[in-house]
Amino acid sequence: MKLVVIGGVAGGATAAARARRLNEEAEIVIFERGEYISFANCGLPYHIGEVIKEREDLLVTTADAFRNRYNVDIRLFTEITAIDRKKKQVSAKNHQTGETYTESYDTIILSPGAEPVRPPFPGVDSDNIFNLRNIPDTDRIKTYVDQKAPASAVVVGGGFIGLEMAENLAIRGVRPTIIEKLEQVMPTMDYEMAGLMHAHLKEKGVDLILGDGIASFEKQGKRLCVHTQSGKTVECDMAILSIGVKPEFGLARDAGLAIGETGGVKVSATMQTSDPDIYAVGDAVETTDFMTGFSTMTPLAGPANKQGRIAADNVMGRRSIFRGTLGTSVVKIFDQTVASTGASEKTLKRNKIPYLASYSHAGSHASYYPGAEMMAIKILMSPSNGKILGAQIVGGEGVDKRIDVLATAMHACMTVFQLEELELAYAPPYSSAKDPVNIAGFVASNLLKGDSRKVNWNEFNELDPETDVLVDLRNKDELETTGEIEGALHIPLNQLRDHLDQLDKNKRYITFCAIGQRGYVGYRILAQHGFDVRNLSGGYKTLLGAKEKIMKESPFTTVWLGQ
Repeated sequence: MKLVVIGGVAGGATAAARARRLNEEAEIVIFERGEYISFANCGLPYHIGEVIKEREDLLVTTADAFRNRYNVDIRLFTEITAIDRKKKQVSAKNHQTGETYTESYDTIILSPGAEPVRPPFPGVDSDNIFNLRNIPDTDRIKTYVDQKAPASAVVVGGGFIGLEMAENLAIRGVRPTIIEKLEQVMPTMDYEMAGLMHAHLKEKGVDLILGDGIASFEKQGKRLCVHTQSGKTVECDMAILSIGVKPEFGLARDAGLAIGETGGVKVSATMQTSDPDIYAVGDAVETTDFMTGFSTMTPLAGPANKQGRIAADNVMGRRSIFRGTLGTSVVKIFDQTVASTGASEKTLKRNKIPYLASYSHAGSHASYYPGAEMMAIKILMSPSNGKILGAQIVGGEGVDKRIDVLATAMHACMTVFQLEELELAYAPPYSSAKDPVNIAGFVASNLLKGDSRKVNWNEFNELDPETDVLVDLRNKDELETTGEIEGALHIPLNQLRDHLDQLDKNKRYITFCAIGQRGYVGYRILAQHGFDVRNLSGGYKTLLGAKEKIMKESPFTTVWLGQ
């Protein structure tokens, strides 16, 4: 059999290697329009920031090494321009020589990837405006930074690449400004979790312009003026466009293959397209969201690798299926780690899927062992059975470990009740006897069991100061260092029982503390003494993540921050 693989990197190169391991006799040809068959896309910003110092370290393998190991015919700088499904041949063009020719096939695996979105803003073609998608893009940006020593940059878009570029430009001494059309960075996160990121970015010297899009670019001498839709102007020395990516489905569309509702190539669970002899993988395909069952596109390296392997299995006669994607992701932002898996609250609302949200905060390891870092965990679950629908974590050390545990639990269709039972590794340098995942399970399960009734941050502005009383259970020194909600009744938790006779059972009490634990204990005390009570889920820290929204319409005096 003859297998033609169109495109390399995560999907295509993985598919070719797997196909060879399964079939030593097959003829395998890879067409790659660029110079590199396999490189580390996710490492590109870190080379610009000189965290990854050697350019060669970005190369997962070279064409020669791959060819020698897998006995694969590799055609670099060669683009497939058309697929003739009737004749079962492809049209190829070598961009170095200009030669055009046709190549026959028995089966195709398409891995065209995605291309950066580059809207036609006025002035967008300036020589100091860049995209980042591949190694040549990396070379151009790094050369500019090395030679021009820019003092400032605008990063358009606050997604993965935008955030990583902001950090790595800052490492190089370039002050970044992120302009994001949405009201938050990292659209895969929910607003209150992204708010924690906003505070950290500002602390690190990154300027944020949120809820504002680009109107135009204007070159003034060596400088660049970035004009926003709201009328702001930001002067800088360079700009990085990281608005997102769109699937390169043109080849598939022109060949008459079905395109899905999200704009990606439509494939089955076996990665087969509407043509039984053509498979497609990676950033260009539409797959299924594992949690919701709806169509989705997930331009991540992990799913692309798995899809390449699955496609090769099926091409070579093995039955293998892709069960869908959770979209599990993690990103480093200076000293902060941000991770998510499964559905966000926004996704669940959009698809009208019932859910409950739960917040918890826990240390990365035992508090008595030096260096523990707090992490904020949000769990989204089914209100009927506690099935985990999504999870988001913002913190430092240990976030990656916990999101992987939660992603594994979701892949196994576990519930929050089972999170309580998980036996996870514990030693003081690594965790606590009750791991943050266990604690997230306890807090979420308490809601479903009726042991706690809550108020979430987005319900805060619906409280009525005439009937709702906020009860701050923190110690006085915490108010002085981290802030307070003016008008709240301050009773340290250990003194709460002594003040019960001063409380009015005609009022509703909203207990809170720093992170929710003392708020829950206070809730249990008041509830068992006959008071109408709710606990502010996630405590004051979660409230701070959404403070910009809350402060606009708060029925209480504004949240004061002592930082």
